[in-house]
Amino acid sequence: MKTIKTIGIAGTGLIGAGWAARALIRGINVIAYDVSPTAEAKLKAQIKTAWPSMEKLLGKPKKKGKLTFTTDLAEMASKAEFIHEAAPEREALKIKLFKDIDAIAKPDVIISSSSSGFLPTRLQSECAHHPERVIIGHPFNPVYLLPLVEIVPGTKTSEASMASAKAYFESIGMQVLRLKKEIDGYICDRLQEALWREALHILDKDIGTTGDIDDSIIYSAGMRWAFMGSFQTYHLAGGPGGMRDFMKQFDPTLELPWTDLKFPKWNDALETRLIEGCEAQAGGKTVAQLEAKRNAILVDMMKLFKKHKIGAGLVLDRELKTRKKKK
Repeated sequence: MKTIKTIGIAGTGLIGAGWAARALIRGINVIAYDVSPTAEAKLKAQIKTAWPSMEKLLGKPKKKGKLTFTTDLAEMASKAEFIHEAAPEREALKIKLFKDIDAIAKPDVIISSSSSGFLPTRLQSECAHHPERVIIGHPFNPVYLLPLVEIVPGTKTSEASMASAKAYFESIGMQVLRLKKEIDGYICDRLQEALWREALHILDKDIGTTGDIDDSIIYSAGMRWAFMGSFQTYHLAGGPGGMRDFMKQFDPTLELPWTDLKFPKWNDALETRLIEGCEAQAGGKTVAQLEAKRNAILVDMMKLFKKHKIGAGLVLDRELKTRKKKK
């Protein structure tokens, strides 16, 4: 794959700004498009917020990419060598945007949607020129720190496009998770949604506060999940026999009434409990203050995982070694 020197971003909200920051610190130029002229100031502010934690993780960049902002879609789409779509999560809007970008971008330019759950086949459905270069490239917030990206092909997506996208994402320090086929919500968001729904049921039944529910993750499973997923966790729980013995100990029919996976019927009391609980957890800290704390912890965790050669630490180690060779 050719070296990507300039990327385009369509939509400069939280996710679009995260993509921009991740590229800029790696010396890649960014042309950011948004329909609102006022979006430029917000974009620059978000990049400024991201920068200290990225430098703490990677060190100061030898060369910083150049940021350009435009309200002209054609200007972005015609100059970019890889395009991240990060518009609001409305399918009709994204389909129209992909159609317009497809008519302008060079034939070999990948158009990658940051959608959290839409099917790529739907997003490429009105691309009359090169639907084969449309993929899902779903990141996780904060995009400039968390390394996972889920890439998903549509029915018209080519193998060459998937391979090129994988090479590009790895070049900007990401761990690529390629789905075998498309599904609503992909992998990670389906798992997160299941946990979210169950948490809301517990809150709705007034069994615990938002803080209690979060603590149940923070002080137990969440610590393991940071480097060991559910399957490996249960493999260890089986003892010396691993998952084979785990399945003998625990009935695999899963008929115990331990979950309520359907979404609870929404009501005013639940909404109040949710909002007031989260505000109480914040303890008077602003979102910006909480983000800074989160970023500092994530950086330290990834450095610790690098020391132990596990999880996200392997991705960080790979990139730092590559950067060292280039110097």
